[in-house]
Amino acid sequence: MSFVDRARAGVVTSGKLVVLGVEASRAAASDIVTRRFSWTEFLLQAWFMTKVSLLPTILVAIPFGVITSVQIGAVASQIGANSFSGAVNGIGVLRQGAPLVTSLLIAGAVGSAICSDLGARQVREEIDAMKVMGINPIQRLVAPRIVAALVVAFMLTVIVAMTAMVTAFVLNVGGGKVSAGTYIGSFISFSQPMDLVLAEVKALIFGFIATIVAAQKGLSASGGPKGVADAVNQAVVLSVILLAVVNVALTQAYSMLSPTGAA
Repeated sequence: MSFVDRARAGVVTSGKLVVLGVEASRAAASDIVTRRFSWTEFLLQAWFMTKVSLLPTILVAIPFGVITSVQIGAVASQIGANSFSGAVNGIGVLRQGAPLVTSLLIAGAVGSAICSDLGARQVREEIDAMKVMGINPIQRLVAPRIVAALVVAFMLTVIVAMTAMVTAFVLNVGGGKVSAGTYIGSFISFSQPMDLVLAEVKALIFGFIATIVAAQKGLSASGGPKGVADAVNQAVVLSVILLAVVNVALTQAYSMLSPTGAA
């Protein structure tokens, strides 16, 4: 495939993602307002997403907090700024680490499951059967998954932030590098409510993107089991790339709008 063909395919995929995102958002909002939203499907998907992502998220957050604490602690010791380690650790985890770790796990664990489920339905022609029966698959299958992913991403971000910050606190205070009061005081002095708001906004956006990519690739799957496997692989890779790009864009936007608190 030539570069032109790849570029054209990328533009087509981007357009499909935008269209699916708009349609799914409109369907979810309309169904919630008119009380036709499938809350049963939402609860099932939310429970499934929590079940497959909660433990891996915690297990990733702990070493993430360790690595952050060790690296920042080493630099702080060199320049004699141990008293500021709490602020740097906490704010860094809250603004960047927590939403990004959550989104990557949602893209990997939850997104792959969504893509494989919808892809299997597509290759078995269940999606076409739903359309024949007058059921909108986006309204019935995609919209509840998006709402569930938003709720789960929102809650998991808080869990990741708490786990990573508690881990960093234990390492710094337990290791005798800084007192508990100094560590917590530095974080309270430099942190702002907007830090938590930024983390949750990032989590919602990342969760939405990961779910839309997984759903679009699943609904576009073809060619039997191999086609579903290829769709899952493409969904995970594309989600990670998009999340990294969007994270940079959000960080730069926040830095420009709030110069005193570069994200």
